[in-house]
Amino acid sequence: MLMRKVPGFVPASPWGLRLPQKFLFLLFLSGLVTLCFGALFLLPNSSRLKRLFLAPRIQQPGLEAVAQVAGHPVTREQESPPNPAPAAPAPGEDDPRSQASPRRGKGWLRRTRPTGPREEATAARGSSATALRPQEGSISSSFDFNAFRSRLRHPVLGTTADKSKEPQSLVQSQREKIKEMMQFAWQSYKRYAMGKNELRPLTRDGYEGNMFGGLSGATVIDSLDTLYLMELKEEFQEAKAWVEESFHLNVSGEASLFEVNIRYIGGLLSAFYLTGEEVFRIKAIKLGEKLLPAFETPTGIPKGVVNFKSGSNRSWGWAMAGGSSILAEFGSLHLEFLHLTQLSGNQVFAEKVRNIRKVLRDIDKPFGLYPNFLSPVSGNWMQHHVSVGGLGDSFYEYLIKSWLMSAKTDMEAKDMYYEALEAIETHLLNVSPGGLTYIAEWRGGILDHKMGHLACFSGGMIALGAEDAKEEKRAHYRELAAQITKTCHESYARSDTKLGPEAFWFNSGREAVATQTSESYYILRPEVVESYMYLWRQTHDPIYREWGWEVVMALEKYCRTEAGFSGIQDVYSKVPDHDNKQQTFFLAETLKTTFTGSGAVLKRIGDVGPCLADPADVLDEQLLFLCEETGLGDTAMSHQAQTFLSTENVYETCSLAIPGPKHRRFALQPRGFDSLPFVLEVFWFLLDFAFSLQLCFLTDFKYSFQNHVLSEMVSSNKLNLKVFAHTHTKP
Repeated sequence: MLMRKVPGFVPASPWGLRLPQKFLFLLFLSGLVTLCFGALFLLPNSSRLKRLFLAPRIQQPGLEAVAQVAGHPVTREQESPPNPAPAAPAPGEDDPRSQASPRRGKGWLRRTRPTGPREEATAARGSSATALRPQEGSISSSFDFNAFRSRLRHPVLGTTADKSKEPQSLVQSQREKIKEMMQFAWQSYKRYAMGKNELRPLTRDGYEGNMFGGLSGATVIDSLDTLYLMELKEEFQEAKAWVEESFHLNVSGEASLFEVNIRYIGGLLSAFYLTGEEVFRIKAIKLGEKLLPAFETPTGIPKGVVNFKSGSNRSWGWAMAGGSSILAEFGSLHLEFLHLTQLSGNQVFAEKVRNIRKVLRDIDKPFGLYPNFLSPVSGNWMQHHVSVGGLGDSFYEYLIKSWLMSAKTDMEAKDMYYEALEAIETHLLNVSPGGLTYIAEWRGGILDHKMGHLACFSGGMIALGAEDAKEEKRAHYRELAAQITKTCHESYARSDTKLGPEAFWFNSGREAVATQTSESYYILRPEVVESYMYLWRQTHDPIYREWGWEVVMALEKYCRTEAGFSGIQDVYSKVPDHDNKQQTFFLAETLKTTFTGSGAVLKRIGDVGPCLADPADVLDEQLLFLCEETGLGDTAMSHQAQTFLSTENVYETCSLAIPGPKHRRFALQPRGFDSLPFVLEVFWFLLDFAFSLQLCFLTDFKYSFQNHVLSEMVSSNKLNLKVFAHTHTKP
């Protein structure tokens, strides 16, 4: 007691502190304990807790099974650091083999303990890279382009009779106008920015950007197929000459795996399948080899950025603090990489994307939904944000098109697509008070009632897949596609420029309009006119052509400048404020889509949807000449109308060797909680919500746990997810 009264004396024991000091000390202590205890539950790879709380799961075959499917079983001798041998470089280009860097220490091959899934994945990748590499110094291919072309029943270019009732003179004049717009966009680019990635029409110069690692000419390569299909022969030859003479791969910057794949590789593949020019095939294969280091991760899920010089990779810094890969990025590689294998004979491309497919097939999914962020290290979802728009969009479209590309033999892609579509319809689909159908975004069970422009491709996607749905669902999916497309049209019709905003909301009494100026811009995106085209192909309802022509006229009025086309900052202002950028996908997709939607370009196959060459009856009925007429802007699938052939059927018909194995399907083993009390379930749900803003590295186990909790709650009818979502929507 005496010491307490000595001025300046601080007792050594905390129990001698004054009352406010005690509270502060206890608060600090409780926070420390909470942090330590919480980390036990929330840190990634909490395998002990998972074994404690999660029901046991039958061990799935390791990723080495993928190599075994291909007829290349993993052996100890093949367990070498993965580094596929690229083809010999062209003159003036760096040899990618000289850029490889070691990834493992000396003790890696001496592993004696049993290997887990991650180690098996690494071994499988190493085996595929070793066993499947082509002969050094050559890019061989069993694909015979001349044999393929000889099997076509019609020439690639040409038109068929128009089934619509519009005057043919009107249709032809509209197509000529769109063709003139393409010529103007190309000539402006050629004059002011030839060889640069994009044109800046206001300042009349070129723009390189930082997504392509030093690669140039993105507009050239992205425009190749559009120029060819519009029969702009002189312009196409100019583009081809630039690719032959000026498109070099000896670059050393950091590039987006996704953007390089969809714009460059997609564009080169399209041009090759249309023309048979070897320069396009060789460039595509060599560029694909430069992207392979992105897949060097414990799970085989690629990271978003690859360094062309060092061969290193990393995730985007904005993607959950740099710890995640993006669903729309790693899920939008399948089509291109399968054809790189077909055209090169190197199975490593196909194995990379088949491994991605297997990981996504086997992983636990909340309510059947695919969140946008996945850890390439742990293989766990990093956040339960689900979107059919940006960050997620093209993954779903690649599923249905993989099914079609395989001549409807890839049952795994088909099953994953329809399962995902059912989950989207159950948990994300809504109808506004005004009767507009839209697909909301899902954040851990809470809905954001908005729809992005990128999500407007979904109307066309659903229409494309309707034919192969269960018989009782086909009419429903066609109607759903029409309703979603109508909603996206309303976002255009309700603006002053008749162009749609980047995102539009359904709340506060306002529907299908942007509520923030930061979302009211338009950057020449193609998704809405793409859906118009799909719906017109299936229904021949002239309304879709009318809507498409309205977009063409709006582009001409508000986006055309003296030196090219530019996006605008505000679709609700009739005085355009241009953003000074002519996007590559404007030439590659927006103009091509309006062109093919305004008239029958080439031929097409039944009602499976538009193709690059639009070829109904171009091929034998057993063949599928499928393409990517759709592009989803900066965060979506190929900005290229990619021509894709049915691998098995093309080779069977042409009597050529089939260059790859068939797909093996892996079943998803269910897991769940059988005896958790309801109070504990609710507690964990609230805990998840409270920690939703934590850093990404603290979330892996939490979301895995929440997934099972909420699944149990819904399955036991203890929580109506839709009611909860609607009553807890953000204002």
